[in-house]
Amino acid sequence: MRRVLLVEDSASMRTFVRAALTSAAALGQLEIAEAQSGFDALRLLPRGAWDLVITDINMPDINGLELISFIKKSEAHKSTPIMIISTASSERDRERGLSLGASSYLVKPFTAEALIQQVLDQMGAEPASGAHA
Repeated sequence: MRRVLLVEDSASMRTFVRAALTSAAALGQLEIAEAQSGFDALRLLPRGAWDLVITDINMPDINGLELISFIKKSEAHKSTPIMIISTASSERDRERGLSLGASSYLVKPFTAEALIQQVLDQMGAEPASGAHA
């Protein structure tokens, strides 16, 4: 079973992402752990290997960019793919997240289909050309 760590301070966005991912047959069985802040994510991270971390940027306490930096410096998790979901839509925001080690960036609001395609790309499916918008 693949494991996804979802880090998002908005309960409604966590619900949307969980519903989209669990309904996608192409993703198979997923274990999705939810963290409502970067601090929560740091508590969950040591609980084994993760196939993907999905994180927002703008969160209380530890923001998504700080979380990405921590994950990429961690021996145990540095190779874990990280997907950013954020309302920050400028090219500067995108470049900053990707330069810290995120492997994809999805701007909110997004469709369930766009989310599922990004997750498939990150978890080992063949990337669709141009899917990393």
